[in-house]
Amino acid sequence: MPKITVKKPIIEKKEPDTFLVQQEDAGDEALSREIAAKIKEESGKPERYFEAIGRRKTAVARIRLFTRGNKEFLVNDKSYQDYFPLPEDQQTAISSMKKMKCLDKFLVTVIVKGGGRHAQAEAIRHGTARVLVDFNQNFRKRLRKAGYLTRDPRMRERKKFGLKRARKAPQWSKR
Repeated sequence: MPKITVKKPIIEKKEPDTFLVQQEDAGDEALSREIAAKIKEESGKPERYFEAIGRRKTAVARIRLFTRGNKEFLVNDKSYQDYFPLPEDQQTAISSMKKMKCLDKFLVTVIVKGGGRHAQAEAIRHGTARVLVDFNQNFRKRLRKAGYLTRDPRMRERKKFGLKRARKAPQWSKR
């Protein structure tokens, strides 16, 4: 029988009570752990957060809503104003927080991947709406009415074989 080997992560102790996992796909986890460690150092208590995932097209946003810590909105370890250059995308990203008047009450950390900037902003809006509902069920009705809890299902259709794009066929010729 063939032997099955399991690749284990290398764990290195960086600071007291803070571990950093070194793997190829562990960059997001390390970033989240560093933010959590900073919050733990500031408050002295273990961090408490609510987590949700928002999606739009191929963009995926993982949202963490911390009840303690300094009150800011970070996207990929930058402020949302720095990450989204267009004001329209900035407003889209924070619209669910603004709707519930919670923008300056929580530390929100977002890790977003895939898609373009606009799809990422809409994925963040979807994820923040979901995490706010996890935090307080009374927010659900207002967020649902605004349309922030509905995942936009429109995606680019895949290319089919024998066609130039998803549906465009090569020009027909008689001979």
